Amino acid sequence: MGAEVGGMNFVPAAFLELHRRSRDAISLTAALLALGLTFPARLSAAEGEGLAGIITEFSADRLVIEGAYTIPAAESTLARQETLLKSWQERLEALPYDPLAPAARIDWHLLRNYLASELADSKLQRARLEEMEPMLSFRRPLQDLLAARDARKEVDPEKAAEVLAKALTEVKEIRKKTGQGKEKDPPAEALKPSAVLAQRTAGALDDLRRALAEWFQFYDGFQPDFGWWARQPHGALAKELEDLSGFLRREIAGLKGEPDDPLIGDPIGADALASQLSAECIPYSPAELVAIAEKEFAWCEGQMRQAATAMGCADGAEALAKIKARHAPPGGQPSVAVTEAIKAIQFLKERDLVTIPPLAEETWRLGMIGAAQQKSMPYAVYGSPHMMIAYAHESMSQEEKMMSMRGNNAAFLHIVTPHELIPGHHLQLFQSRRFSPQRQLFRTPFLVEGWALHWEMLLWDLGYTATPEEKVGALFWRMHRCARIIVSLKFHLGEMKPAEMIDFLVQRVGHERSGATAEVRRYIGGGYGPLYQAAYMLGGMQIRSLYQDLTGPAPSTGQPRLTPRQFHDAVLHEGAIPVEFIRAALTGQPLPRDWKSGWRFADGK
Repeated sequence: MGAEVGGMNFVPAAFLELHRRSRDAISLTAALLALGLTFPARLSAAEGEGLAGIITEFSADRLVIEGAYTIPAAESTLARQETLLKSWQERLEALPYDPLAPAARIDWHLLRNYLASELADSKLQRARLEEMEPMLSFRRPLQDLLAARDARKEVDPEKAAEVLAKALTEVKEIRKKTGQGKEKDPPAEALKPSAVLAQRTAGALDDLRRALAEWFQFYDGFQPDFGWWARQPHGALAKELEDLSGFLRREIAGLKGEPDDPLIGDPIGADALASQLSAECIPYSPAELVAIAEKEFAWCEGQMRQAATAMGCADGAEALAKIKARHAPPGGQPSVAVTEAIKAIQFLKERDLVTIPPLAEETWRLGMIGAAQQKSMPYAVYGSPHMMIAYAHESMSQEEKMMSMRGNNAAFLHIVTPHELIPGHHLQLFQSRRFSPQRQLFRTPFLVEGWALHWEMLLWDLGYTATPEEKVGALFWRMHRCARIIVSLKFHLGEMKPAEMIDFLVQRVGHERSGATAEVRRYIGGGYGPLYQAAYMLGGMQIRSLYQDLTGPAPSTGQPRLTPRQFHDAVLHEGAIPVEFIRAALTGQPLPRDWKSGWRFADGK
């Protein structure tokens, strides 16, 4: 693994050493396992500096289980994953803790935290399966067919056909009952799933149908009597599963593939939200986090009024409207992004704020987000090595073109570009592949997005947003991050519906309605974890707090413990892990075995 420089493979010496240590640790672990032994009473020197070998082995085990146990909507799949997680919990607890070096202790807690979080998620998945049971009650005999193939057992075509035919009858009955649920006076046996449950169940039905198709293809044409028995019932069942899925999605959830389809998400609830906050080392309740966001929002609004006055505007809304009108002409957005990227890099170098490897500076690229994709990605995003730009496309309607150009104006792009490229995600990903790579398993948005948000705030403090227009653009995004905390947490608590989330982004932040709708669609669509949206501002506040502690005067000497460059390089070298663990590493805290998160970063504790 290396980067190409001048046509030659160049691998940094630090990476070679890290690779050697990881390799040695893996070899030691493999040898012990081959002898039927567990981890040694004393760690090797390599493991003493970190648990790269142990983490790598667990990651490999996890990938094997996930690849081998793929039966959808099955308790057996969850059970096998839980068995793996619990066995690793036992192995980790048996590992002697006192000999561990500080870095290894952080790795130990990271892995323990990850295992507990995955088990909590499995509990949530079981609860969701139970909610879908009335509409998936036919599934277990079908899953037994899939499991028999996985267990390398021979298929009995006649018995398999009987299972398929019985499931077909049951699916038809479920379809009938869900149809009755829409009647004005439904019978007692009618099924009346909510839109959320209907959408989730439709996805499970699609997964099961695809798994059965793969099962059928494994035998069809290879076992002479299989097709004779199974072809007709399998085909009929596949059609009925597709019809039921489509009915749930279209008629119950209201998702018909139209632009005005309702936005439907799947809230996880207060208990699961608390569990995930604990896993991310955020010792605050959702209500406390909303209050933090409101406080930050109020600061932004005050700054917005000042910037608006400096622009000669009556209020923030007028100032936003003014900067939105200053956008690039059609086709001109890439040039604006290039100019902003070069400007940001020069600013960083002049102030020696972070190490920028020449290869990282050389290899960032630009791409365009298509018109269809902008329905869920209305603003620039990073997709290694590209900063993907959202802008008006000729296929859009006139209204869509104007909203896209207004929503991606020059003032907005001024702070978005360093967020996505350097010093933001491009630099971050470049370094994460070179330092502490074993910790990628524990990757958290509180560091990934928090890193980019920390830079937005620091660049503000250092005067990078110099003009009133640039300040309005930066404040729009900071208010947007505050709003993300509020709307996403309230959504998962059941306190805010998608339409209310959109209105909040339009009225409180100043989004174009198309942009707000696309943002909410992305927040609740299932592609991001429940805390992802809150992680931007909260992670940024964590890093900002740590930065102020370590680059400010030390109590004992009055001198900074780290320069800004030393601080930022050190954060990148620790990996994209929860920020409280980075705090422990940078402050030299040897974490005790019974360590628990308790850093109240927002109130100075």
